[in-house]
Amino acid sequence: MNMLILGGNGAIARLVSEQVTNNEDTKDVNIKLFLRDTKRVDDLTKLSNIESIEGDLDNYDSIVSAMDGQDLIFDATGAAATTERTKNIIKAMQTKGVKRIVSINDLGIYGEVPGEFGRWNAEMLGVHVQYGRDSANLLKKSDLDETTLRLSWLTNNDETDYELTKKGEDFKGTTVSRKSVADVIFKIVKNPSFLINESVGINRPGTDGDRPQY
Repeated sequence: MNMLILGGNGAIARLVSEQVTNNEDTKDVNIKLFLRDTKRVDDLTKLSNIESIEGDLDNYDSIVSAMDGQDLIFDATGAAATTERTKNIIKAMQTKGVKRIVSINDLGIYGEVPGEFGRWNAEMLGVHVQYGRDSANLLKKSDLDETTLRLSWLTNNDETDYELTKKGEDFKGTTVSRKSVADVIFKIVKNPSFLINESVGINRPGTDGDRPQY
């Protein structure tokens, strides 16, 4: 399998790259990291199955050229204050015949976070809620095999402890570790049909509250 990671120097992107590389079950997965400055991932490209490519998500031509020969796209950049990047990604995938994409997004884009924490979260995210919802809807309406991961507020805790909620269910908890998110993506790499065409929330059990429970 060939996997393209957009935003290849992000913390979750790095965790995924390392987990895929170090696991016997995914030793045949080749990773291409897409980012503005490839020098930032020189430590990762020393590994035999990881390469890097410079590009700009606001430039369609650089995205479409990076799609050649790819089987799975992981958009690790998160929701931006525009939907143009999502449109570029969808168009590039359709042009190159790539079907499978995993995209991270914000919690609350469907109004699924209940109570005071939901109110506070919406206030903190502001207009990004709308852009996140619009980006998720663009993926859902495309012909791609997509998965949207709606993330709790993130921690760097060294733990893999999480639960998933589906679209239409109330979001649970307030925080989750980046390592936990990386584990969900790793499961998709191992089994690309896992969570296909679903939007799921990810949280650490027991972190319910009015504010993020770190």
